[in-house]
Amino acid sequence: MIRLIAGFEYRRLFLSPLAWTLIAGLQFILALLFLVFLENFITELQPRLALIDDAPGATDTVITPMLIWAGILWLAVIPLLTMRSFSEDRLYQRQALLMSAPVSLTEVVLGKYIGLLLFLATALSPALLTAASLSLGTALDWGKLAAGFMGLFLMLASFSAAGLYLSTLSRQPAMAAVLSYGLLALLFVFYITGKTQGSESVLFIYLSHFGHFLNLSNGLVHSSDVIYYLLFSSGFIILTIQRLDSERRNG
Repeated sequence: MIRLIAGFEYRRLFLSPLAWTLIAGLQFILALLFLVFLENFITELQPRLALIDDAPGATDTVITPMLIWAGILWLAVIPLLTMRSFSEDRLYQRQALLMSAPVSLTEVVLGKYIGLLLFLATALSPALLTAASLSLGTALDWGKLAAGFMGLFLMLASFSAAGLYLSTLSRQPAMAAVLSYGLLALLFVFYITGKTQGSESVLFIYLSHFGHFLNLSNGLVHSSDVIYYLLFSSGFIILTIQRLDSERRNG
């Protein structure tokens, strides 16, 4: 049943013109950034780096910055994708059908979540192909490339789980998006506060989404970063299930 729900959610996302617009717009921006970073590497950085031993290569100077921008842009887009997950069911009076369906709420939530993850994997594939195309002209650090995209996917997947939960808190999709943007702003504040000179906070940096992603985008794969994203995702998935279960028992 989870597979069927995930397939339905995956197809539903691609039936929306919003999804196609977001993918096209983001890929266009990332392609432009890729070309800007590549031109800067060829014309400005490469002649200087050639004189330095163990100098950073194209992976560090072209792909890593592109991945960081991809993370920022996609984080801003996630609330627009998750805001409809449960809020729209309430808005169009489909909540009763959901609550009375002969499937467990765990299956419903996991199905919606996996469908969203499949959509993200598909939407990120053009950026992966763009980065990999650089191997046609130079040697790439494939390990660092894999770590960077793994970090990007984990970050977006965990924030998507939070978006699903927040969509259960409101009947209006727009309000669910506002709540998600509020959480996103809070996570960025944690990172900025944690990195402020003179008052660095390891706790705030750890609580922030972005710090873990930066480690992975630089090829530093630490179990603490992966565990953070897994705990963040599973925590919000559990909260979503509990929220819907409470509504079912009280409804």
